[in-house]
Amino acid sequence: MTRQAIQHHLPLNEFSDADGRRDVHIGKRQNSLAPQDRPIHDWYRFVLSFPPHLVREYIDDFQLADGATVLDPFCGTGTTVVEAKLQGLESIGIEANLFPHFASCVKTDWSMNPSSLAEKAAEIAGNTQRILSDQGLSDPMSDGSASLPLRKLPEAATKTLIKNSISPLPLHRTLVLLEQISRFHHCEEHGHFILALGNALVNEIGNLRFGPEVGVGKIKTDVPVTDIWKNQVRKMADDLREVQGADYPTSKVHLADARDLGSTLEPFSVDAVITSPPYPNEKDYTRTTRLESVILGFYEDMAQLRRVKKTLLRSNTRGIYTSDNDDKWVSGHTRIQQIAERIEQRRIRLGKTSGFEKLYSRATKLYFGGMARHFALLRHVLKPGASLAYVVGDQASYLQVMIRTGELLAEIAQDLGYQLVRIDLFRTRFATATQRELREEVVVLKWPG
Repeated sequence: MTRQAIQHHLPLNEFSDADGRRDVHIGKRQNSLAPQDRPIHDWYRFVLSFPPHLVREYIDDFQLADGATVLDPFCGTGTTVVEAKLQGLESIGIEANLFPHFASCVKTDWSMNPSSLAEKAAEIAGNTQRILSDQGLSDPMSDGSASLPLRKLPEAATKTLIKNSISPLPLHRTLVLLEQISRFHHCEEHGHFILALGNALVNEIGNLRFGPEVGVGKIKTDVPVTDIWKNQVRKMADDLREVQGADYPTSKVHLADARDLGSTLEPFSVDAVITSPPYPNEKDYTRTTRLESVILGFYEDMAQLRRVKKTLLRSNTRGIYTSDNDDKWVSGHTRIQQIAERIEQRRIRLGKTSGFEKLYSRATKLYFGGMARHFALLRHVLKPGASLAYVVGDQASYLQVMIRTGELLAEIAQDLGYQLVRIDLFRTRFATATQRELREEVVVLKWPG
């Protein structure tokens, strides 16, 4: 990435210090989605996803040409794979969380006819409205009554949801709509219909609010579910019209664990990695996707959710299990062991005795051990000279003990044979726990050629 490119796309300050760390400070708002990047990217997106323009910057920096393959091993909702495809590059994603994996697959499928997508959506919407009208539930509801009991999820599924994350009447409308969508399960557009409903659930139908943590916000007693969904599909159709007729390269998204890439990817097949793994903190990323995952049937109870969690990088204490042993990968890393010990000693000093607090030290070691395992196995799929960019953030979630995530991951990678090119400052964010700004950085590495 040249200085000119950075100044053009990221219009704030840049400087380098003596150790090669480069600050490209683009400000707090630069993590949001720019209007020109909304097509396809906003079909479904984590609230804290890194932005497409950052992917473009590193594609430029790495001087990737047509035919190059970009990997995102923690692809989430597909920012890297979508943007790489838009830029004319082959792209591969790895994601273990079921609904984000599904979303990334749909967001990189531009094969269907936009008019057919819109026409079938109109048919589904019409059928749904007629059923709701027959039940005395015009959309939105006018008289507060219905001729039939409201539909509900099974009890096990309800217990898996965050309490009050969706109100009874919007849930009923959603389940009626979902039943009509399921009648088109054989159609190529079915995945887009489901993703549109997932996006609508998170952003407009449910009661969730997103900040540092996901929680319940204003309770919506009723919303026009069918109209919201139909508008989501209409936007999809409009976006697909923009890419129709162009020859875009292929994209593939695997449902797999980023810590175990050996059986998923071909050896020496990847030219570049652009990704943002979870950070070591107390964010349970499955909570972010819980509403849509449960209602749309991606898992139905806590047992299925636990199976999903076991395939994820251990980044919070709610996803740790007795059999976990990734910490062995960093047993000899002095700095990580010292941080873990400092967390444990602070816990004892403060008298923190909850089960989760007792796991803070172990969670730290499992996180960095999992990343070490990831870096070790990744070496076998990289082409000589491959470039890598990891977007990560410093953390102080564990009793305010500072964890310099980028620096530590750079050390782990170097121990495994990677070359550290530099660490760029992406942005800063204010942490309420420590009342200080924390760095979000891009660790830039190179695999020797």
